[in-house]
Amino acid sequence: MASVSRNTNKTQITVSIDLDFSPGSGNAQMIDISMGIGFLDHMYHALAKHSRFSLTMNCKGDLWINDHHTADKHAQDSMITLGTAFKQALSEIHGICHYGTGFAPLDEASSRVVIDICSHPYCLMDLGLLQEKIRDLLTEMVPHIFYSFAMVAGITLHVDMLRGENDHHWCELAFKALALAIRQAVE
Repeated sequence: MASVSRNTNKTQITVSIDLDFSPGSGNAQMIDISMGIGFLDHMYHALAKHSRFSLTMNCKGDLWINDHHTADKHAQDSMITLGTAFKQALSEIHGICHYGTGFAPLDEASSRVVIDICSHPYCLMDLGLLQEKIRDLLTEMVPHIFYSFAMVAGITLHVDMLRGENDHHWCELAFKALALAIRQAVE
């Protein structure tokens, strides 16, 4: 378990993560996400749910002043904070599988994520996002979100969209496939 806070001129973020949740253990999985960006809340909820960890994320910032710049900072800073908490929660990487692969389908789309929890951060992505925004999130921020997580968490991360044509589905599948890969890698 780890808790991390990150305060910048634009955002104040707190993250608490517990990687030890497992169904049937008697411990309830707790997910409480409030980032101020609805689509990002949805993505982080999917990440926690499918990776089977408990996650609390809260972000405060000045979204009402400038939705372009501040929304970008919310997105990137939130994943930096989550990556830091993830790394702290793992503490020792000995005794885990290290490698994880996640495949996820959603309607016409499918994705693959491969990770190595190895302390050698690297990120390679092929999302092929076509729209400027998905709801209130700029699609150009999505690669930065995953890159930030990989660098701060110290993992090698490859994200590939295998097929599909809907940016919302591609983005959601990237988070869900990452969740499945994390779940496998931390076993």
